[in-house]
Amino acid sequence: MLSIEDFLKFLRLERNYSQKTIDNYRADLEQFELFFRKLEADLSWKDVDADIIRDWIEQMMDKGNAPASVNRRLSALRSYYRYALKRGVVEADPTYNIQGPKRKKVLPQFLKETEMDKLIDPKMWADTYKDVLARTIIITFYSTGVRVSELVGLDMKDVNFVTHELKVTGKRNKQRIIPFGEELETTLTAYLQKRDSEVGAYDALFVTEKGERVTASQVRMMVKANLAKVSTLKKKSPHVLRHTFATAMLNNKAGLGSVKKLLGHENIATTEIYTHVTFEQLKKAYNEAHPRA
Repeated sequence: MLSIEDFLKFLRLERNYSQKTIDNYRADLEQFELFFRKLEADLSWKDVDADIIRDWIEQMMDKGNAPASVNRRLSALRSYYRYALKRGVVEADPTYNIQGPKRKKVLPQFLKETEMDKLIDPKMWADTYKDVLARTIIITFYSTGVRVSELVGLDMKDVNFVTHELKVTGKRNKQRIIPFGEELETTLTAYLQKRDSEVGAYDALFVTEKGERVTASQVRMMVKANLAKVSTLKKKSPHVLRHTFATAMLNNKAGLGSVKKLLGHENIATTEIYTHVTFEQLKKAYNEAHPRA
């Protein structure tokens, strides 16, 4: 029978897998071997069938392993048996019809409207350039739903104050136009006046106190520090503000197709995750309010 070491040697020499990946494969396969040998000491890899693999999956889930972790181990087992089948070592692949556990769909985290109102309330902010910059960036995220990479890449020429439109360059250099309202116009105008007078005029829209274009890392730190003031969410990233934008749009009756275009999603299925968010809100409201819930 094909040994685990023979299979790992193939991965290293012919597939050029990293040592870390090979170590993971070894651990996963050895764990499975330990499992089926405990069932019957004289069982071999050739004797393994689908029921044994399903029992293994069930045991891992019972022990509290995450679906992603179980699926990773199952993937290692599939690779091993596919290799063994091609070499004629086994007559059938016992993993062929095995379904791994479904990953739990993680719903996007977002701020409540009251939290967002508190976050952008001018009273929460000082009149320093650092605070004005941070507040403007947060309002831009909330008003447009742009990604971090898109925000840091914005130039002055991308903002049209006449038509109230923002030209954004997204993934694979695809451009889209996002409309914005009076609140963002007022905020950007005040920010630019302060920037030009205290730091200087630049082609980049958002710059640091030193006049350098803000980086994604700086923006993440900025957002995290300020979200912590109003929210207890574990995740406090700019993406939370993007999720907040999308959820607010759908809650206020924007069409799914429109939100898809605004966010720059290529597939409507990516946008549909936000309908789950709004549905979860409805369920929560029902459970809290209905006398028979």
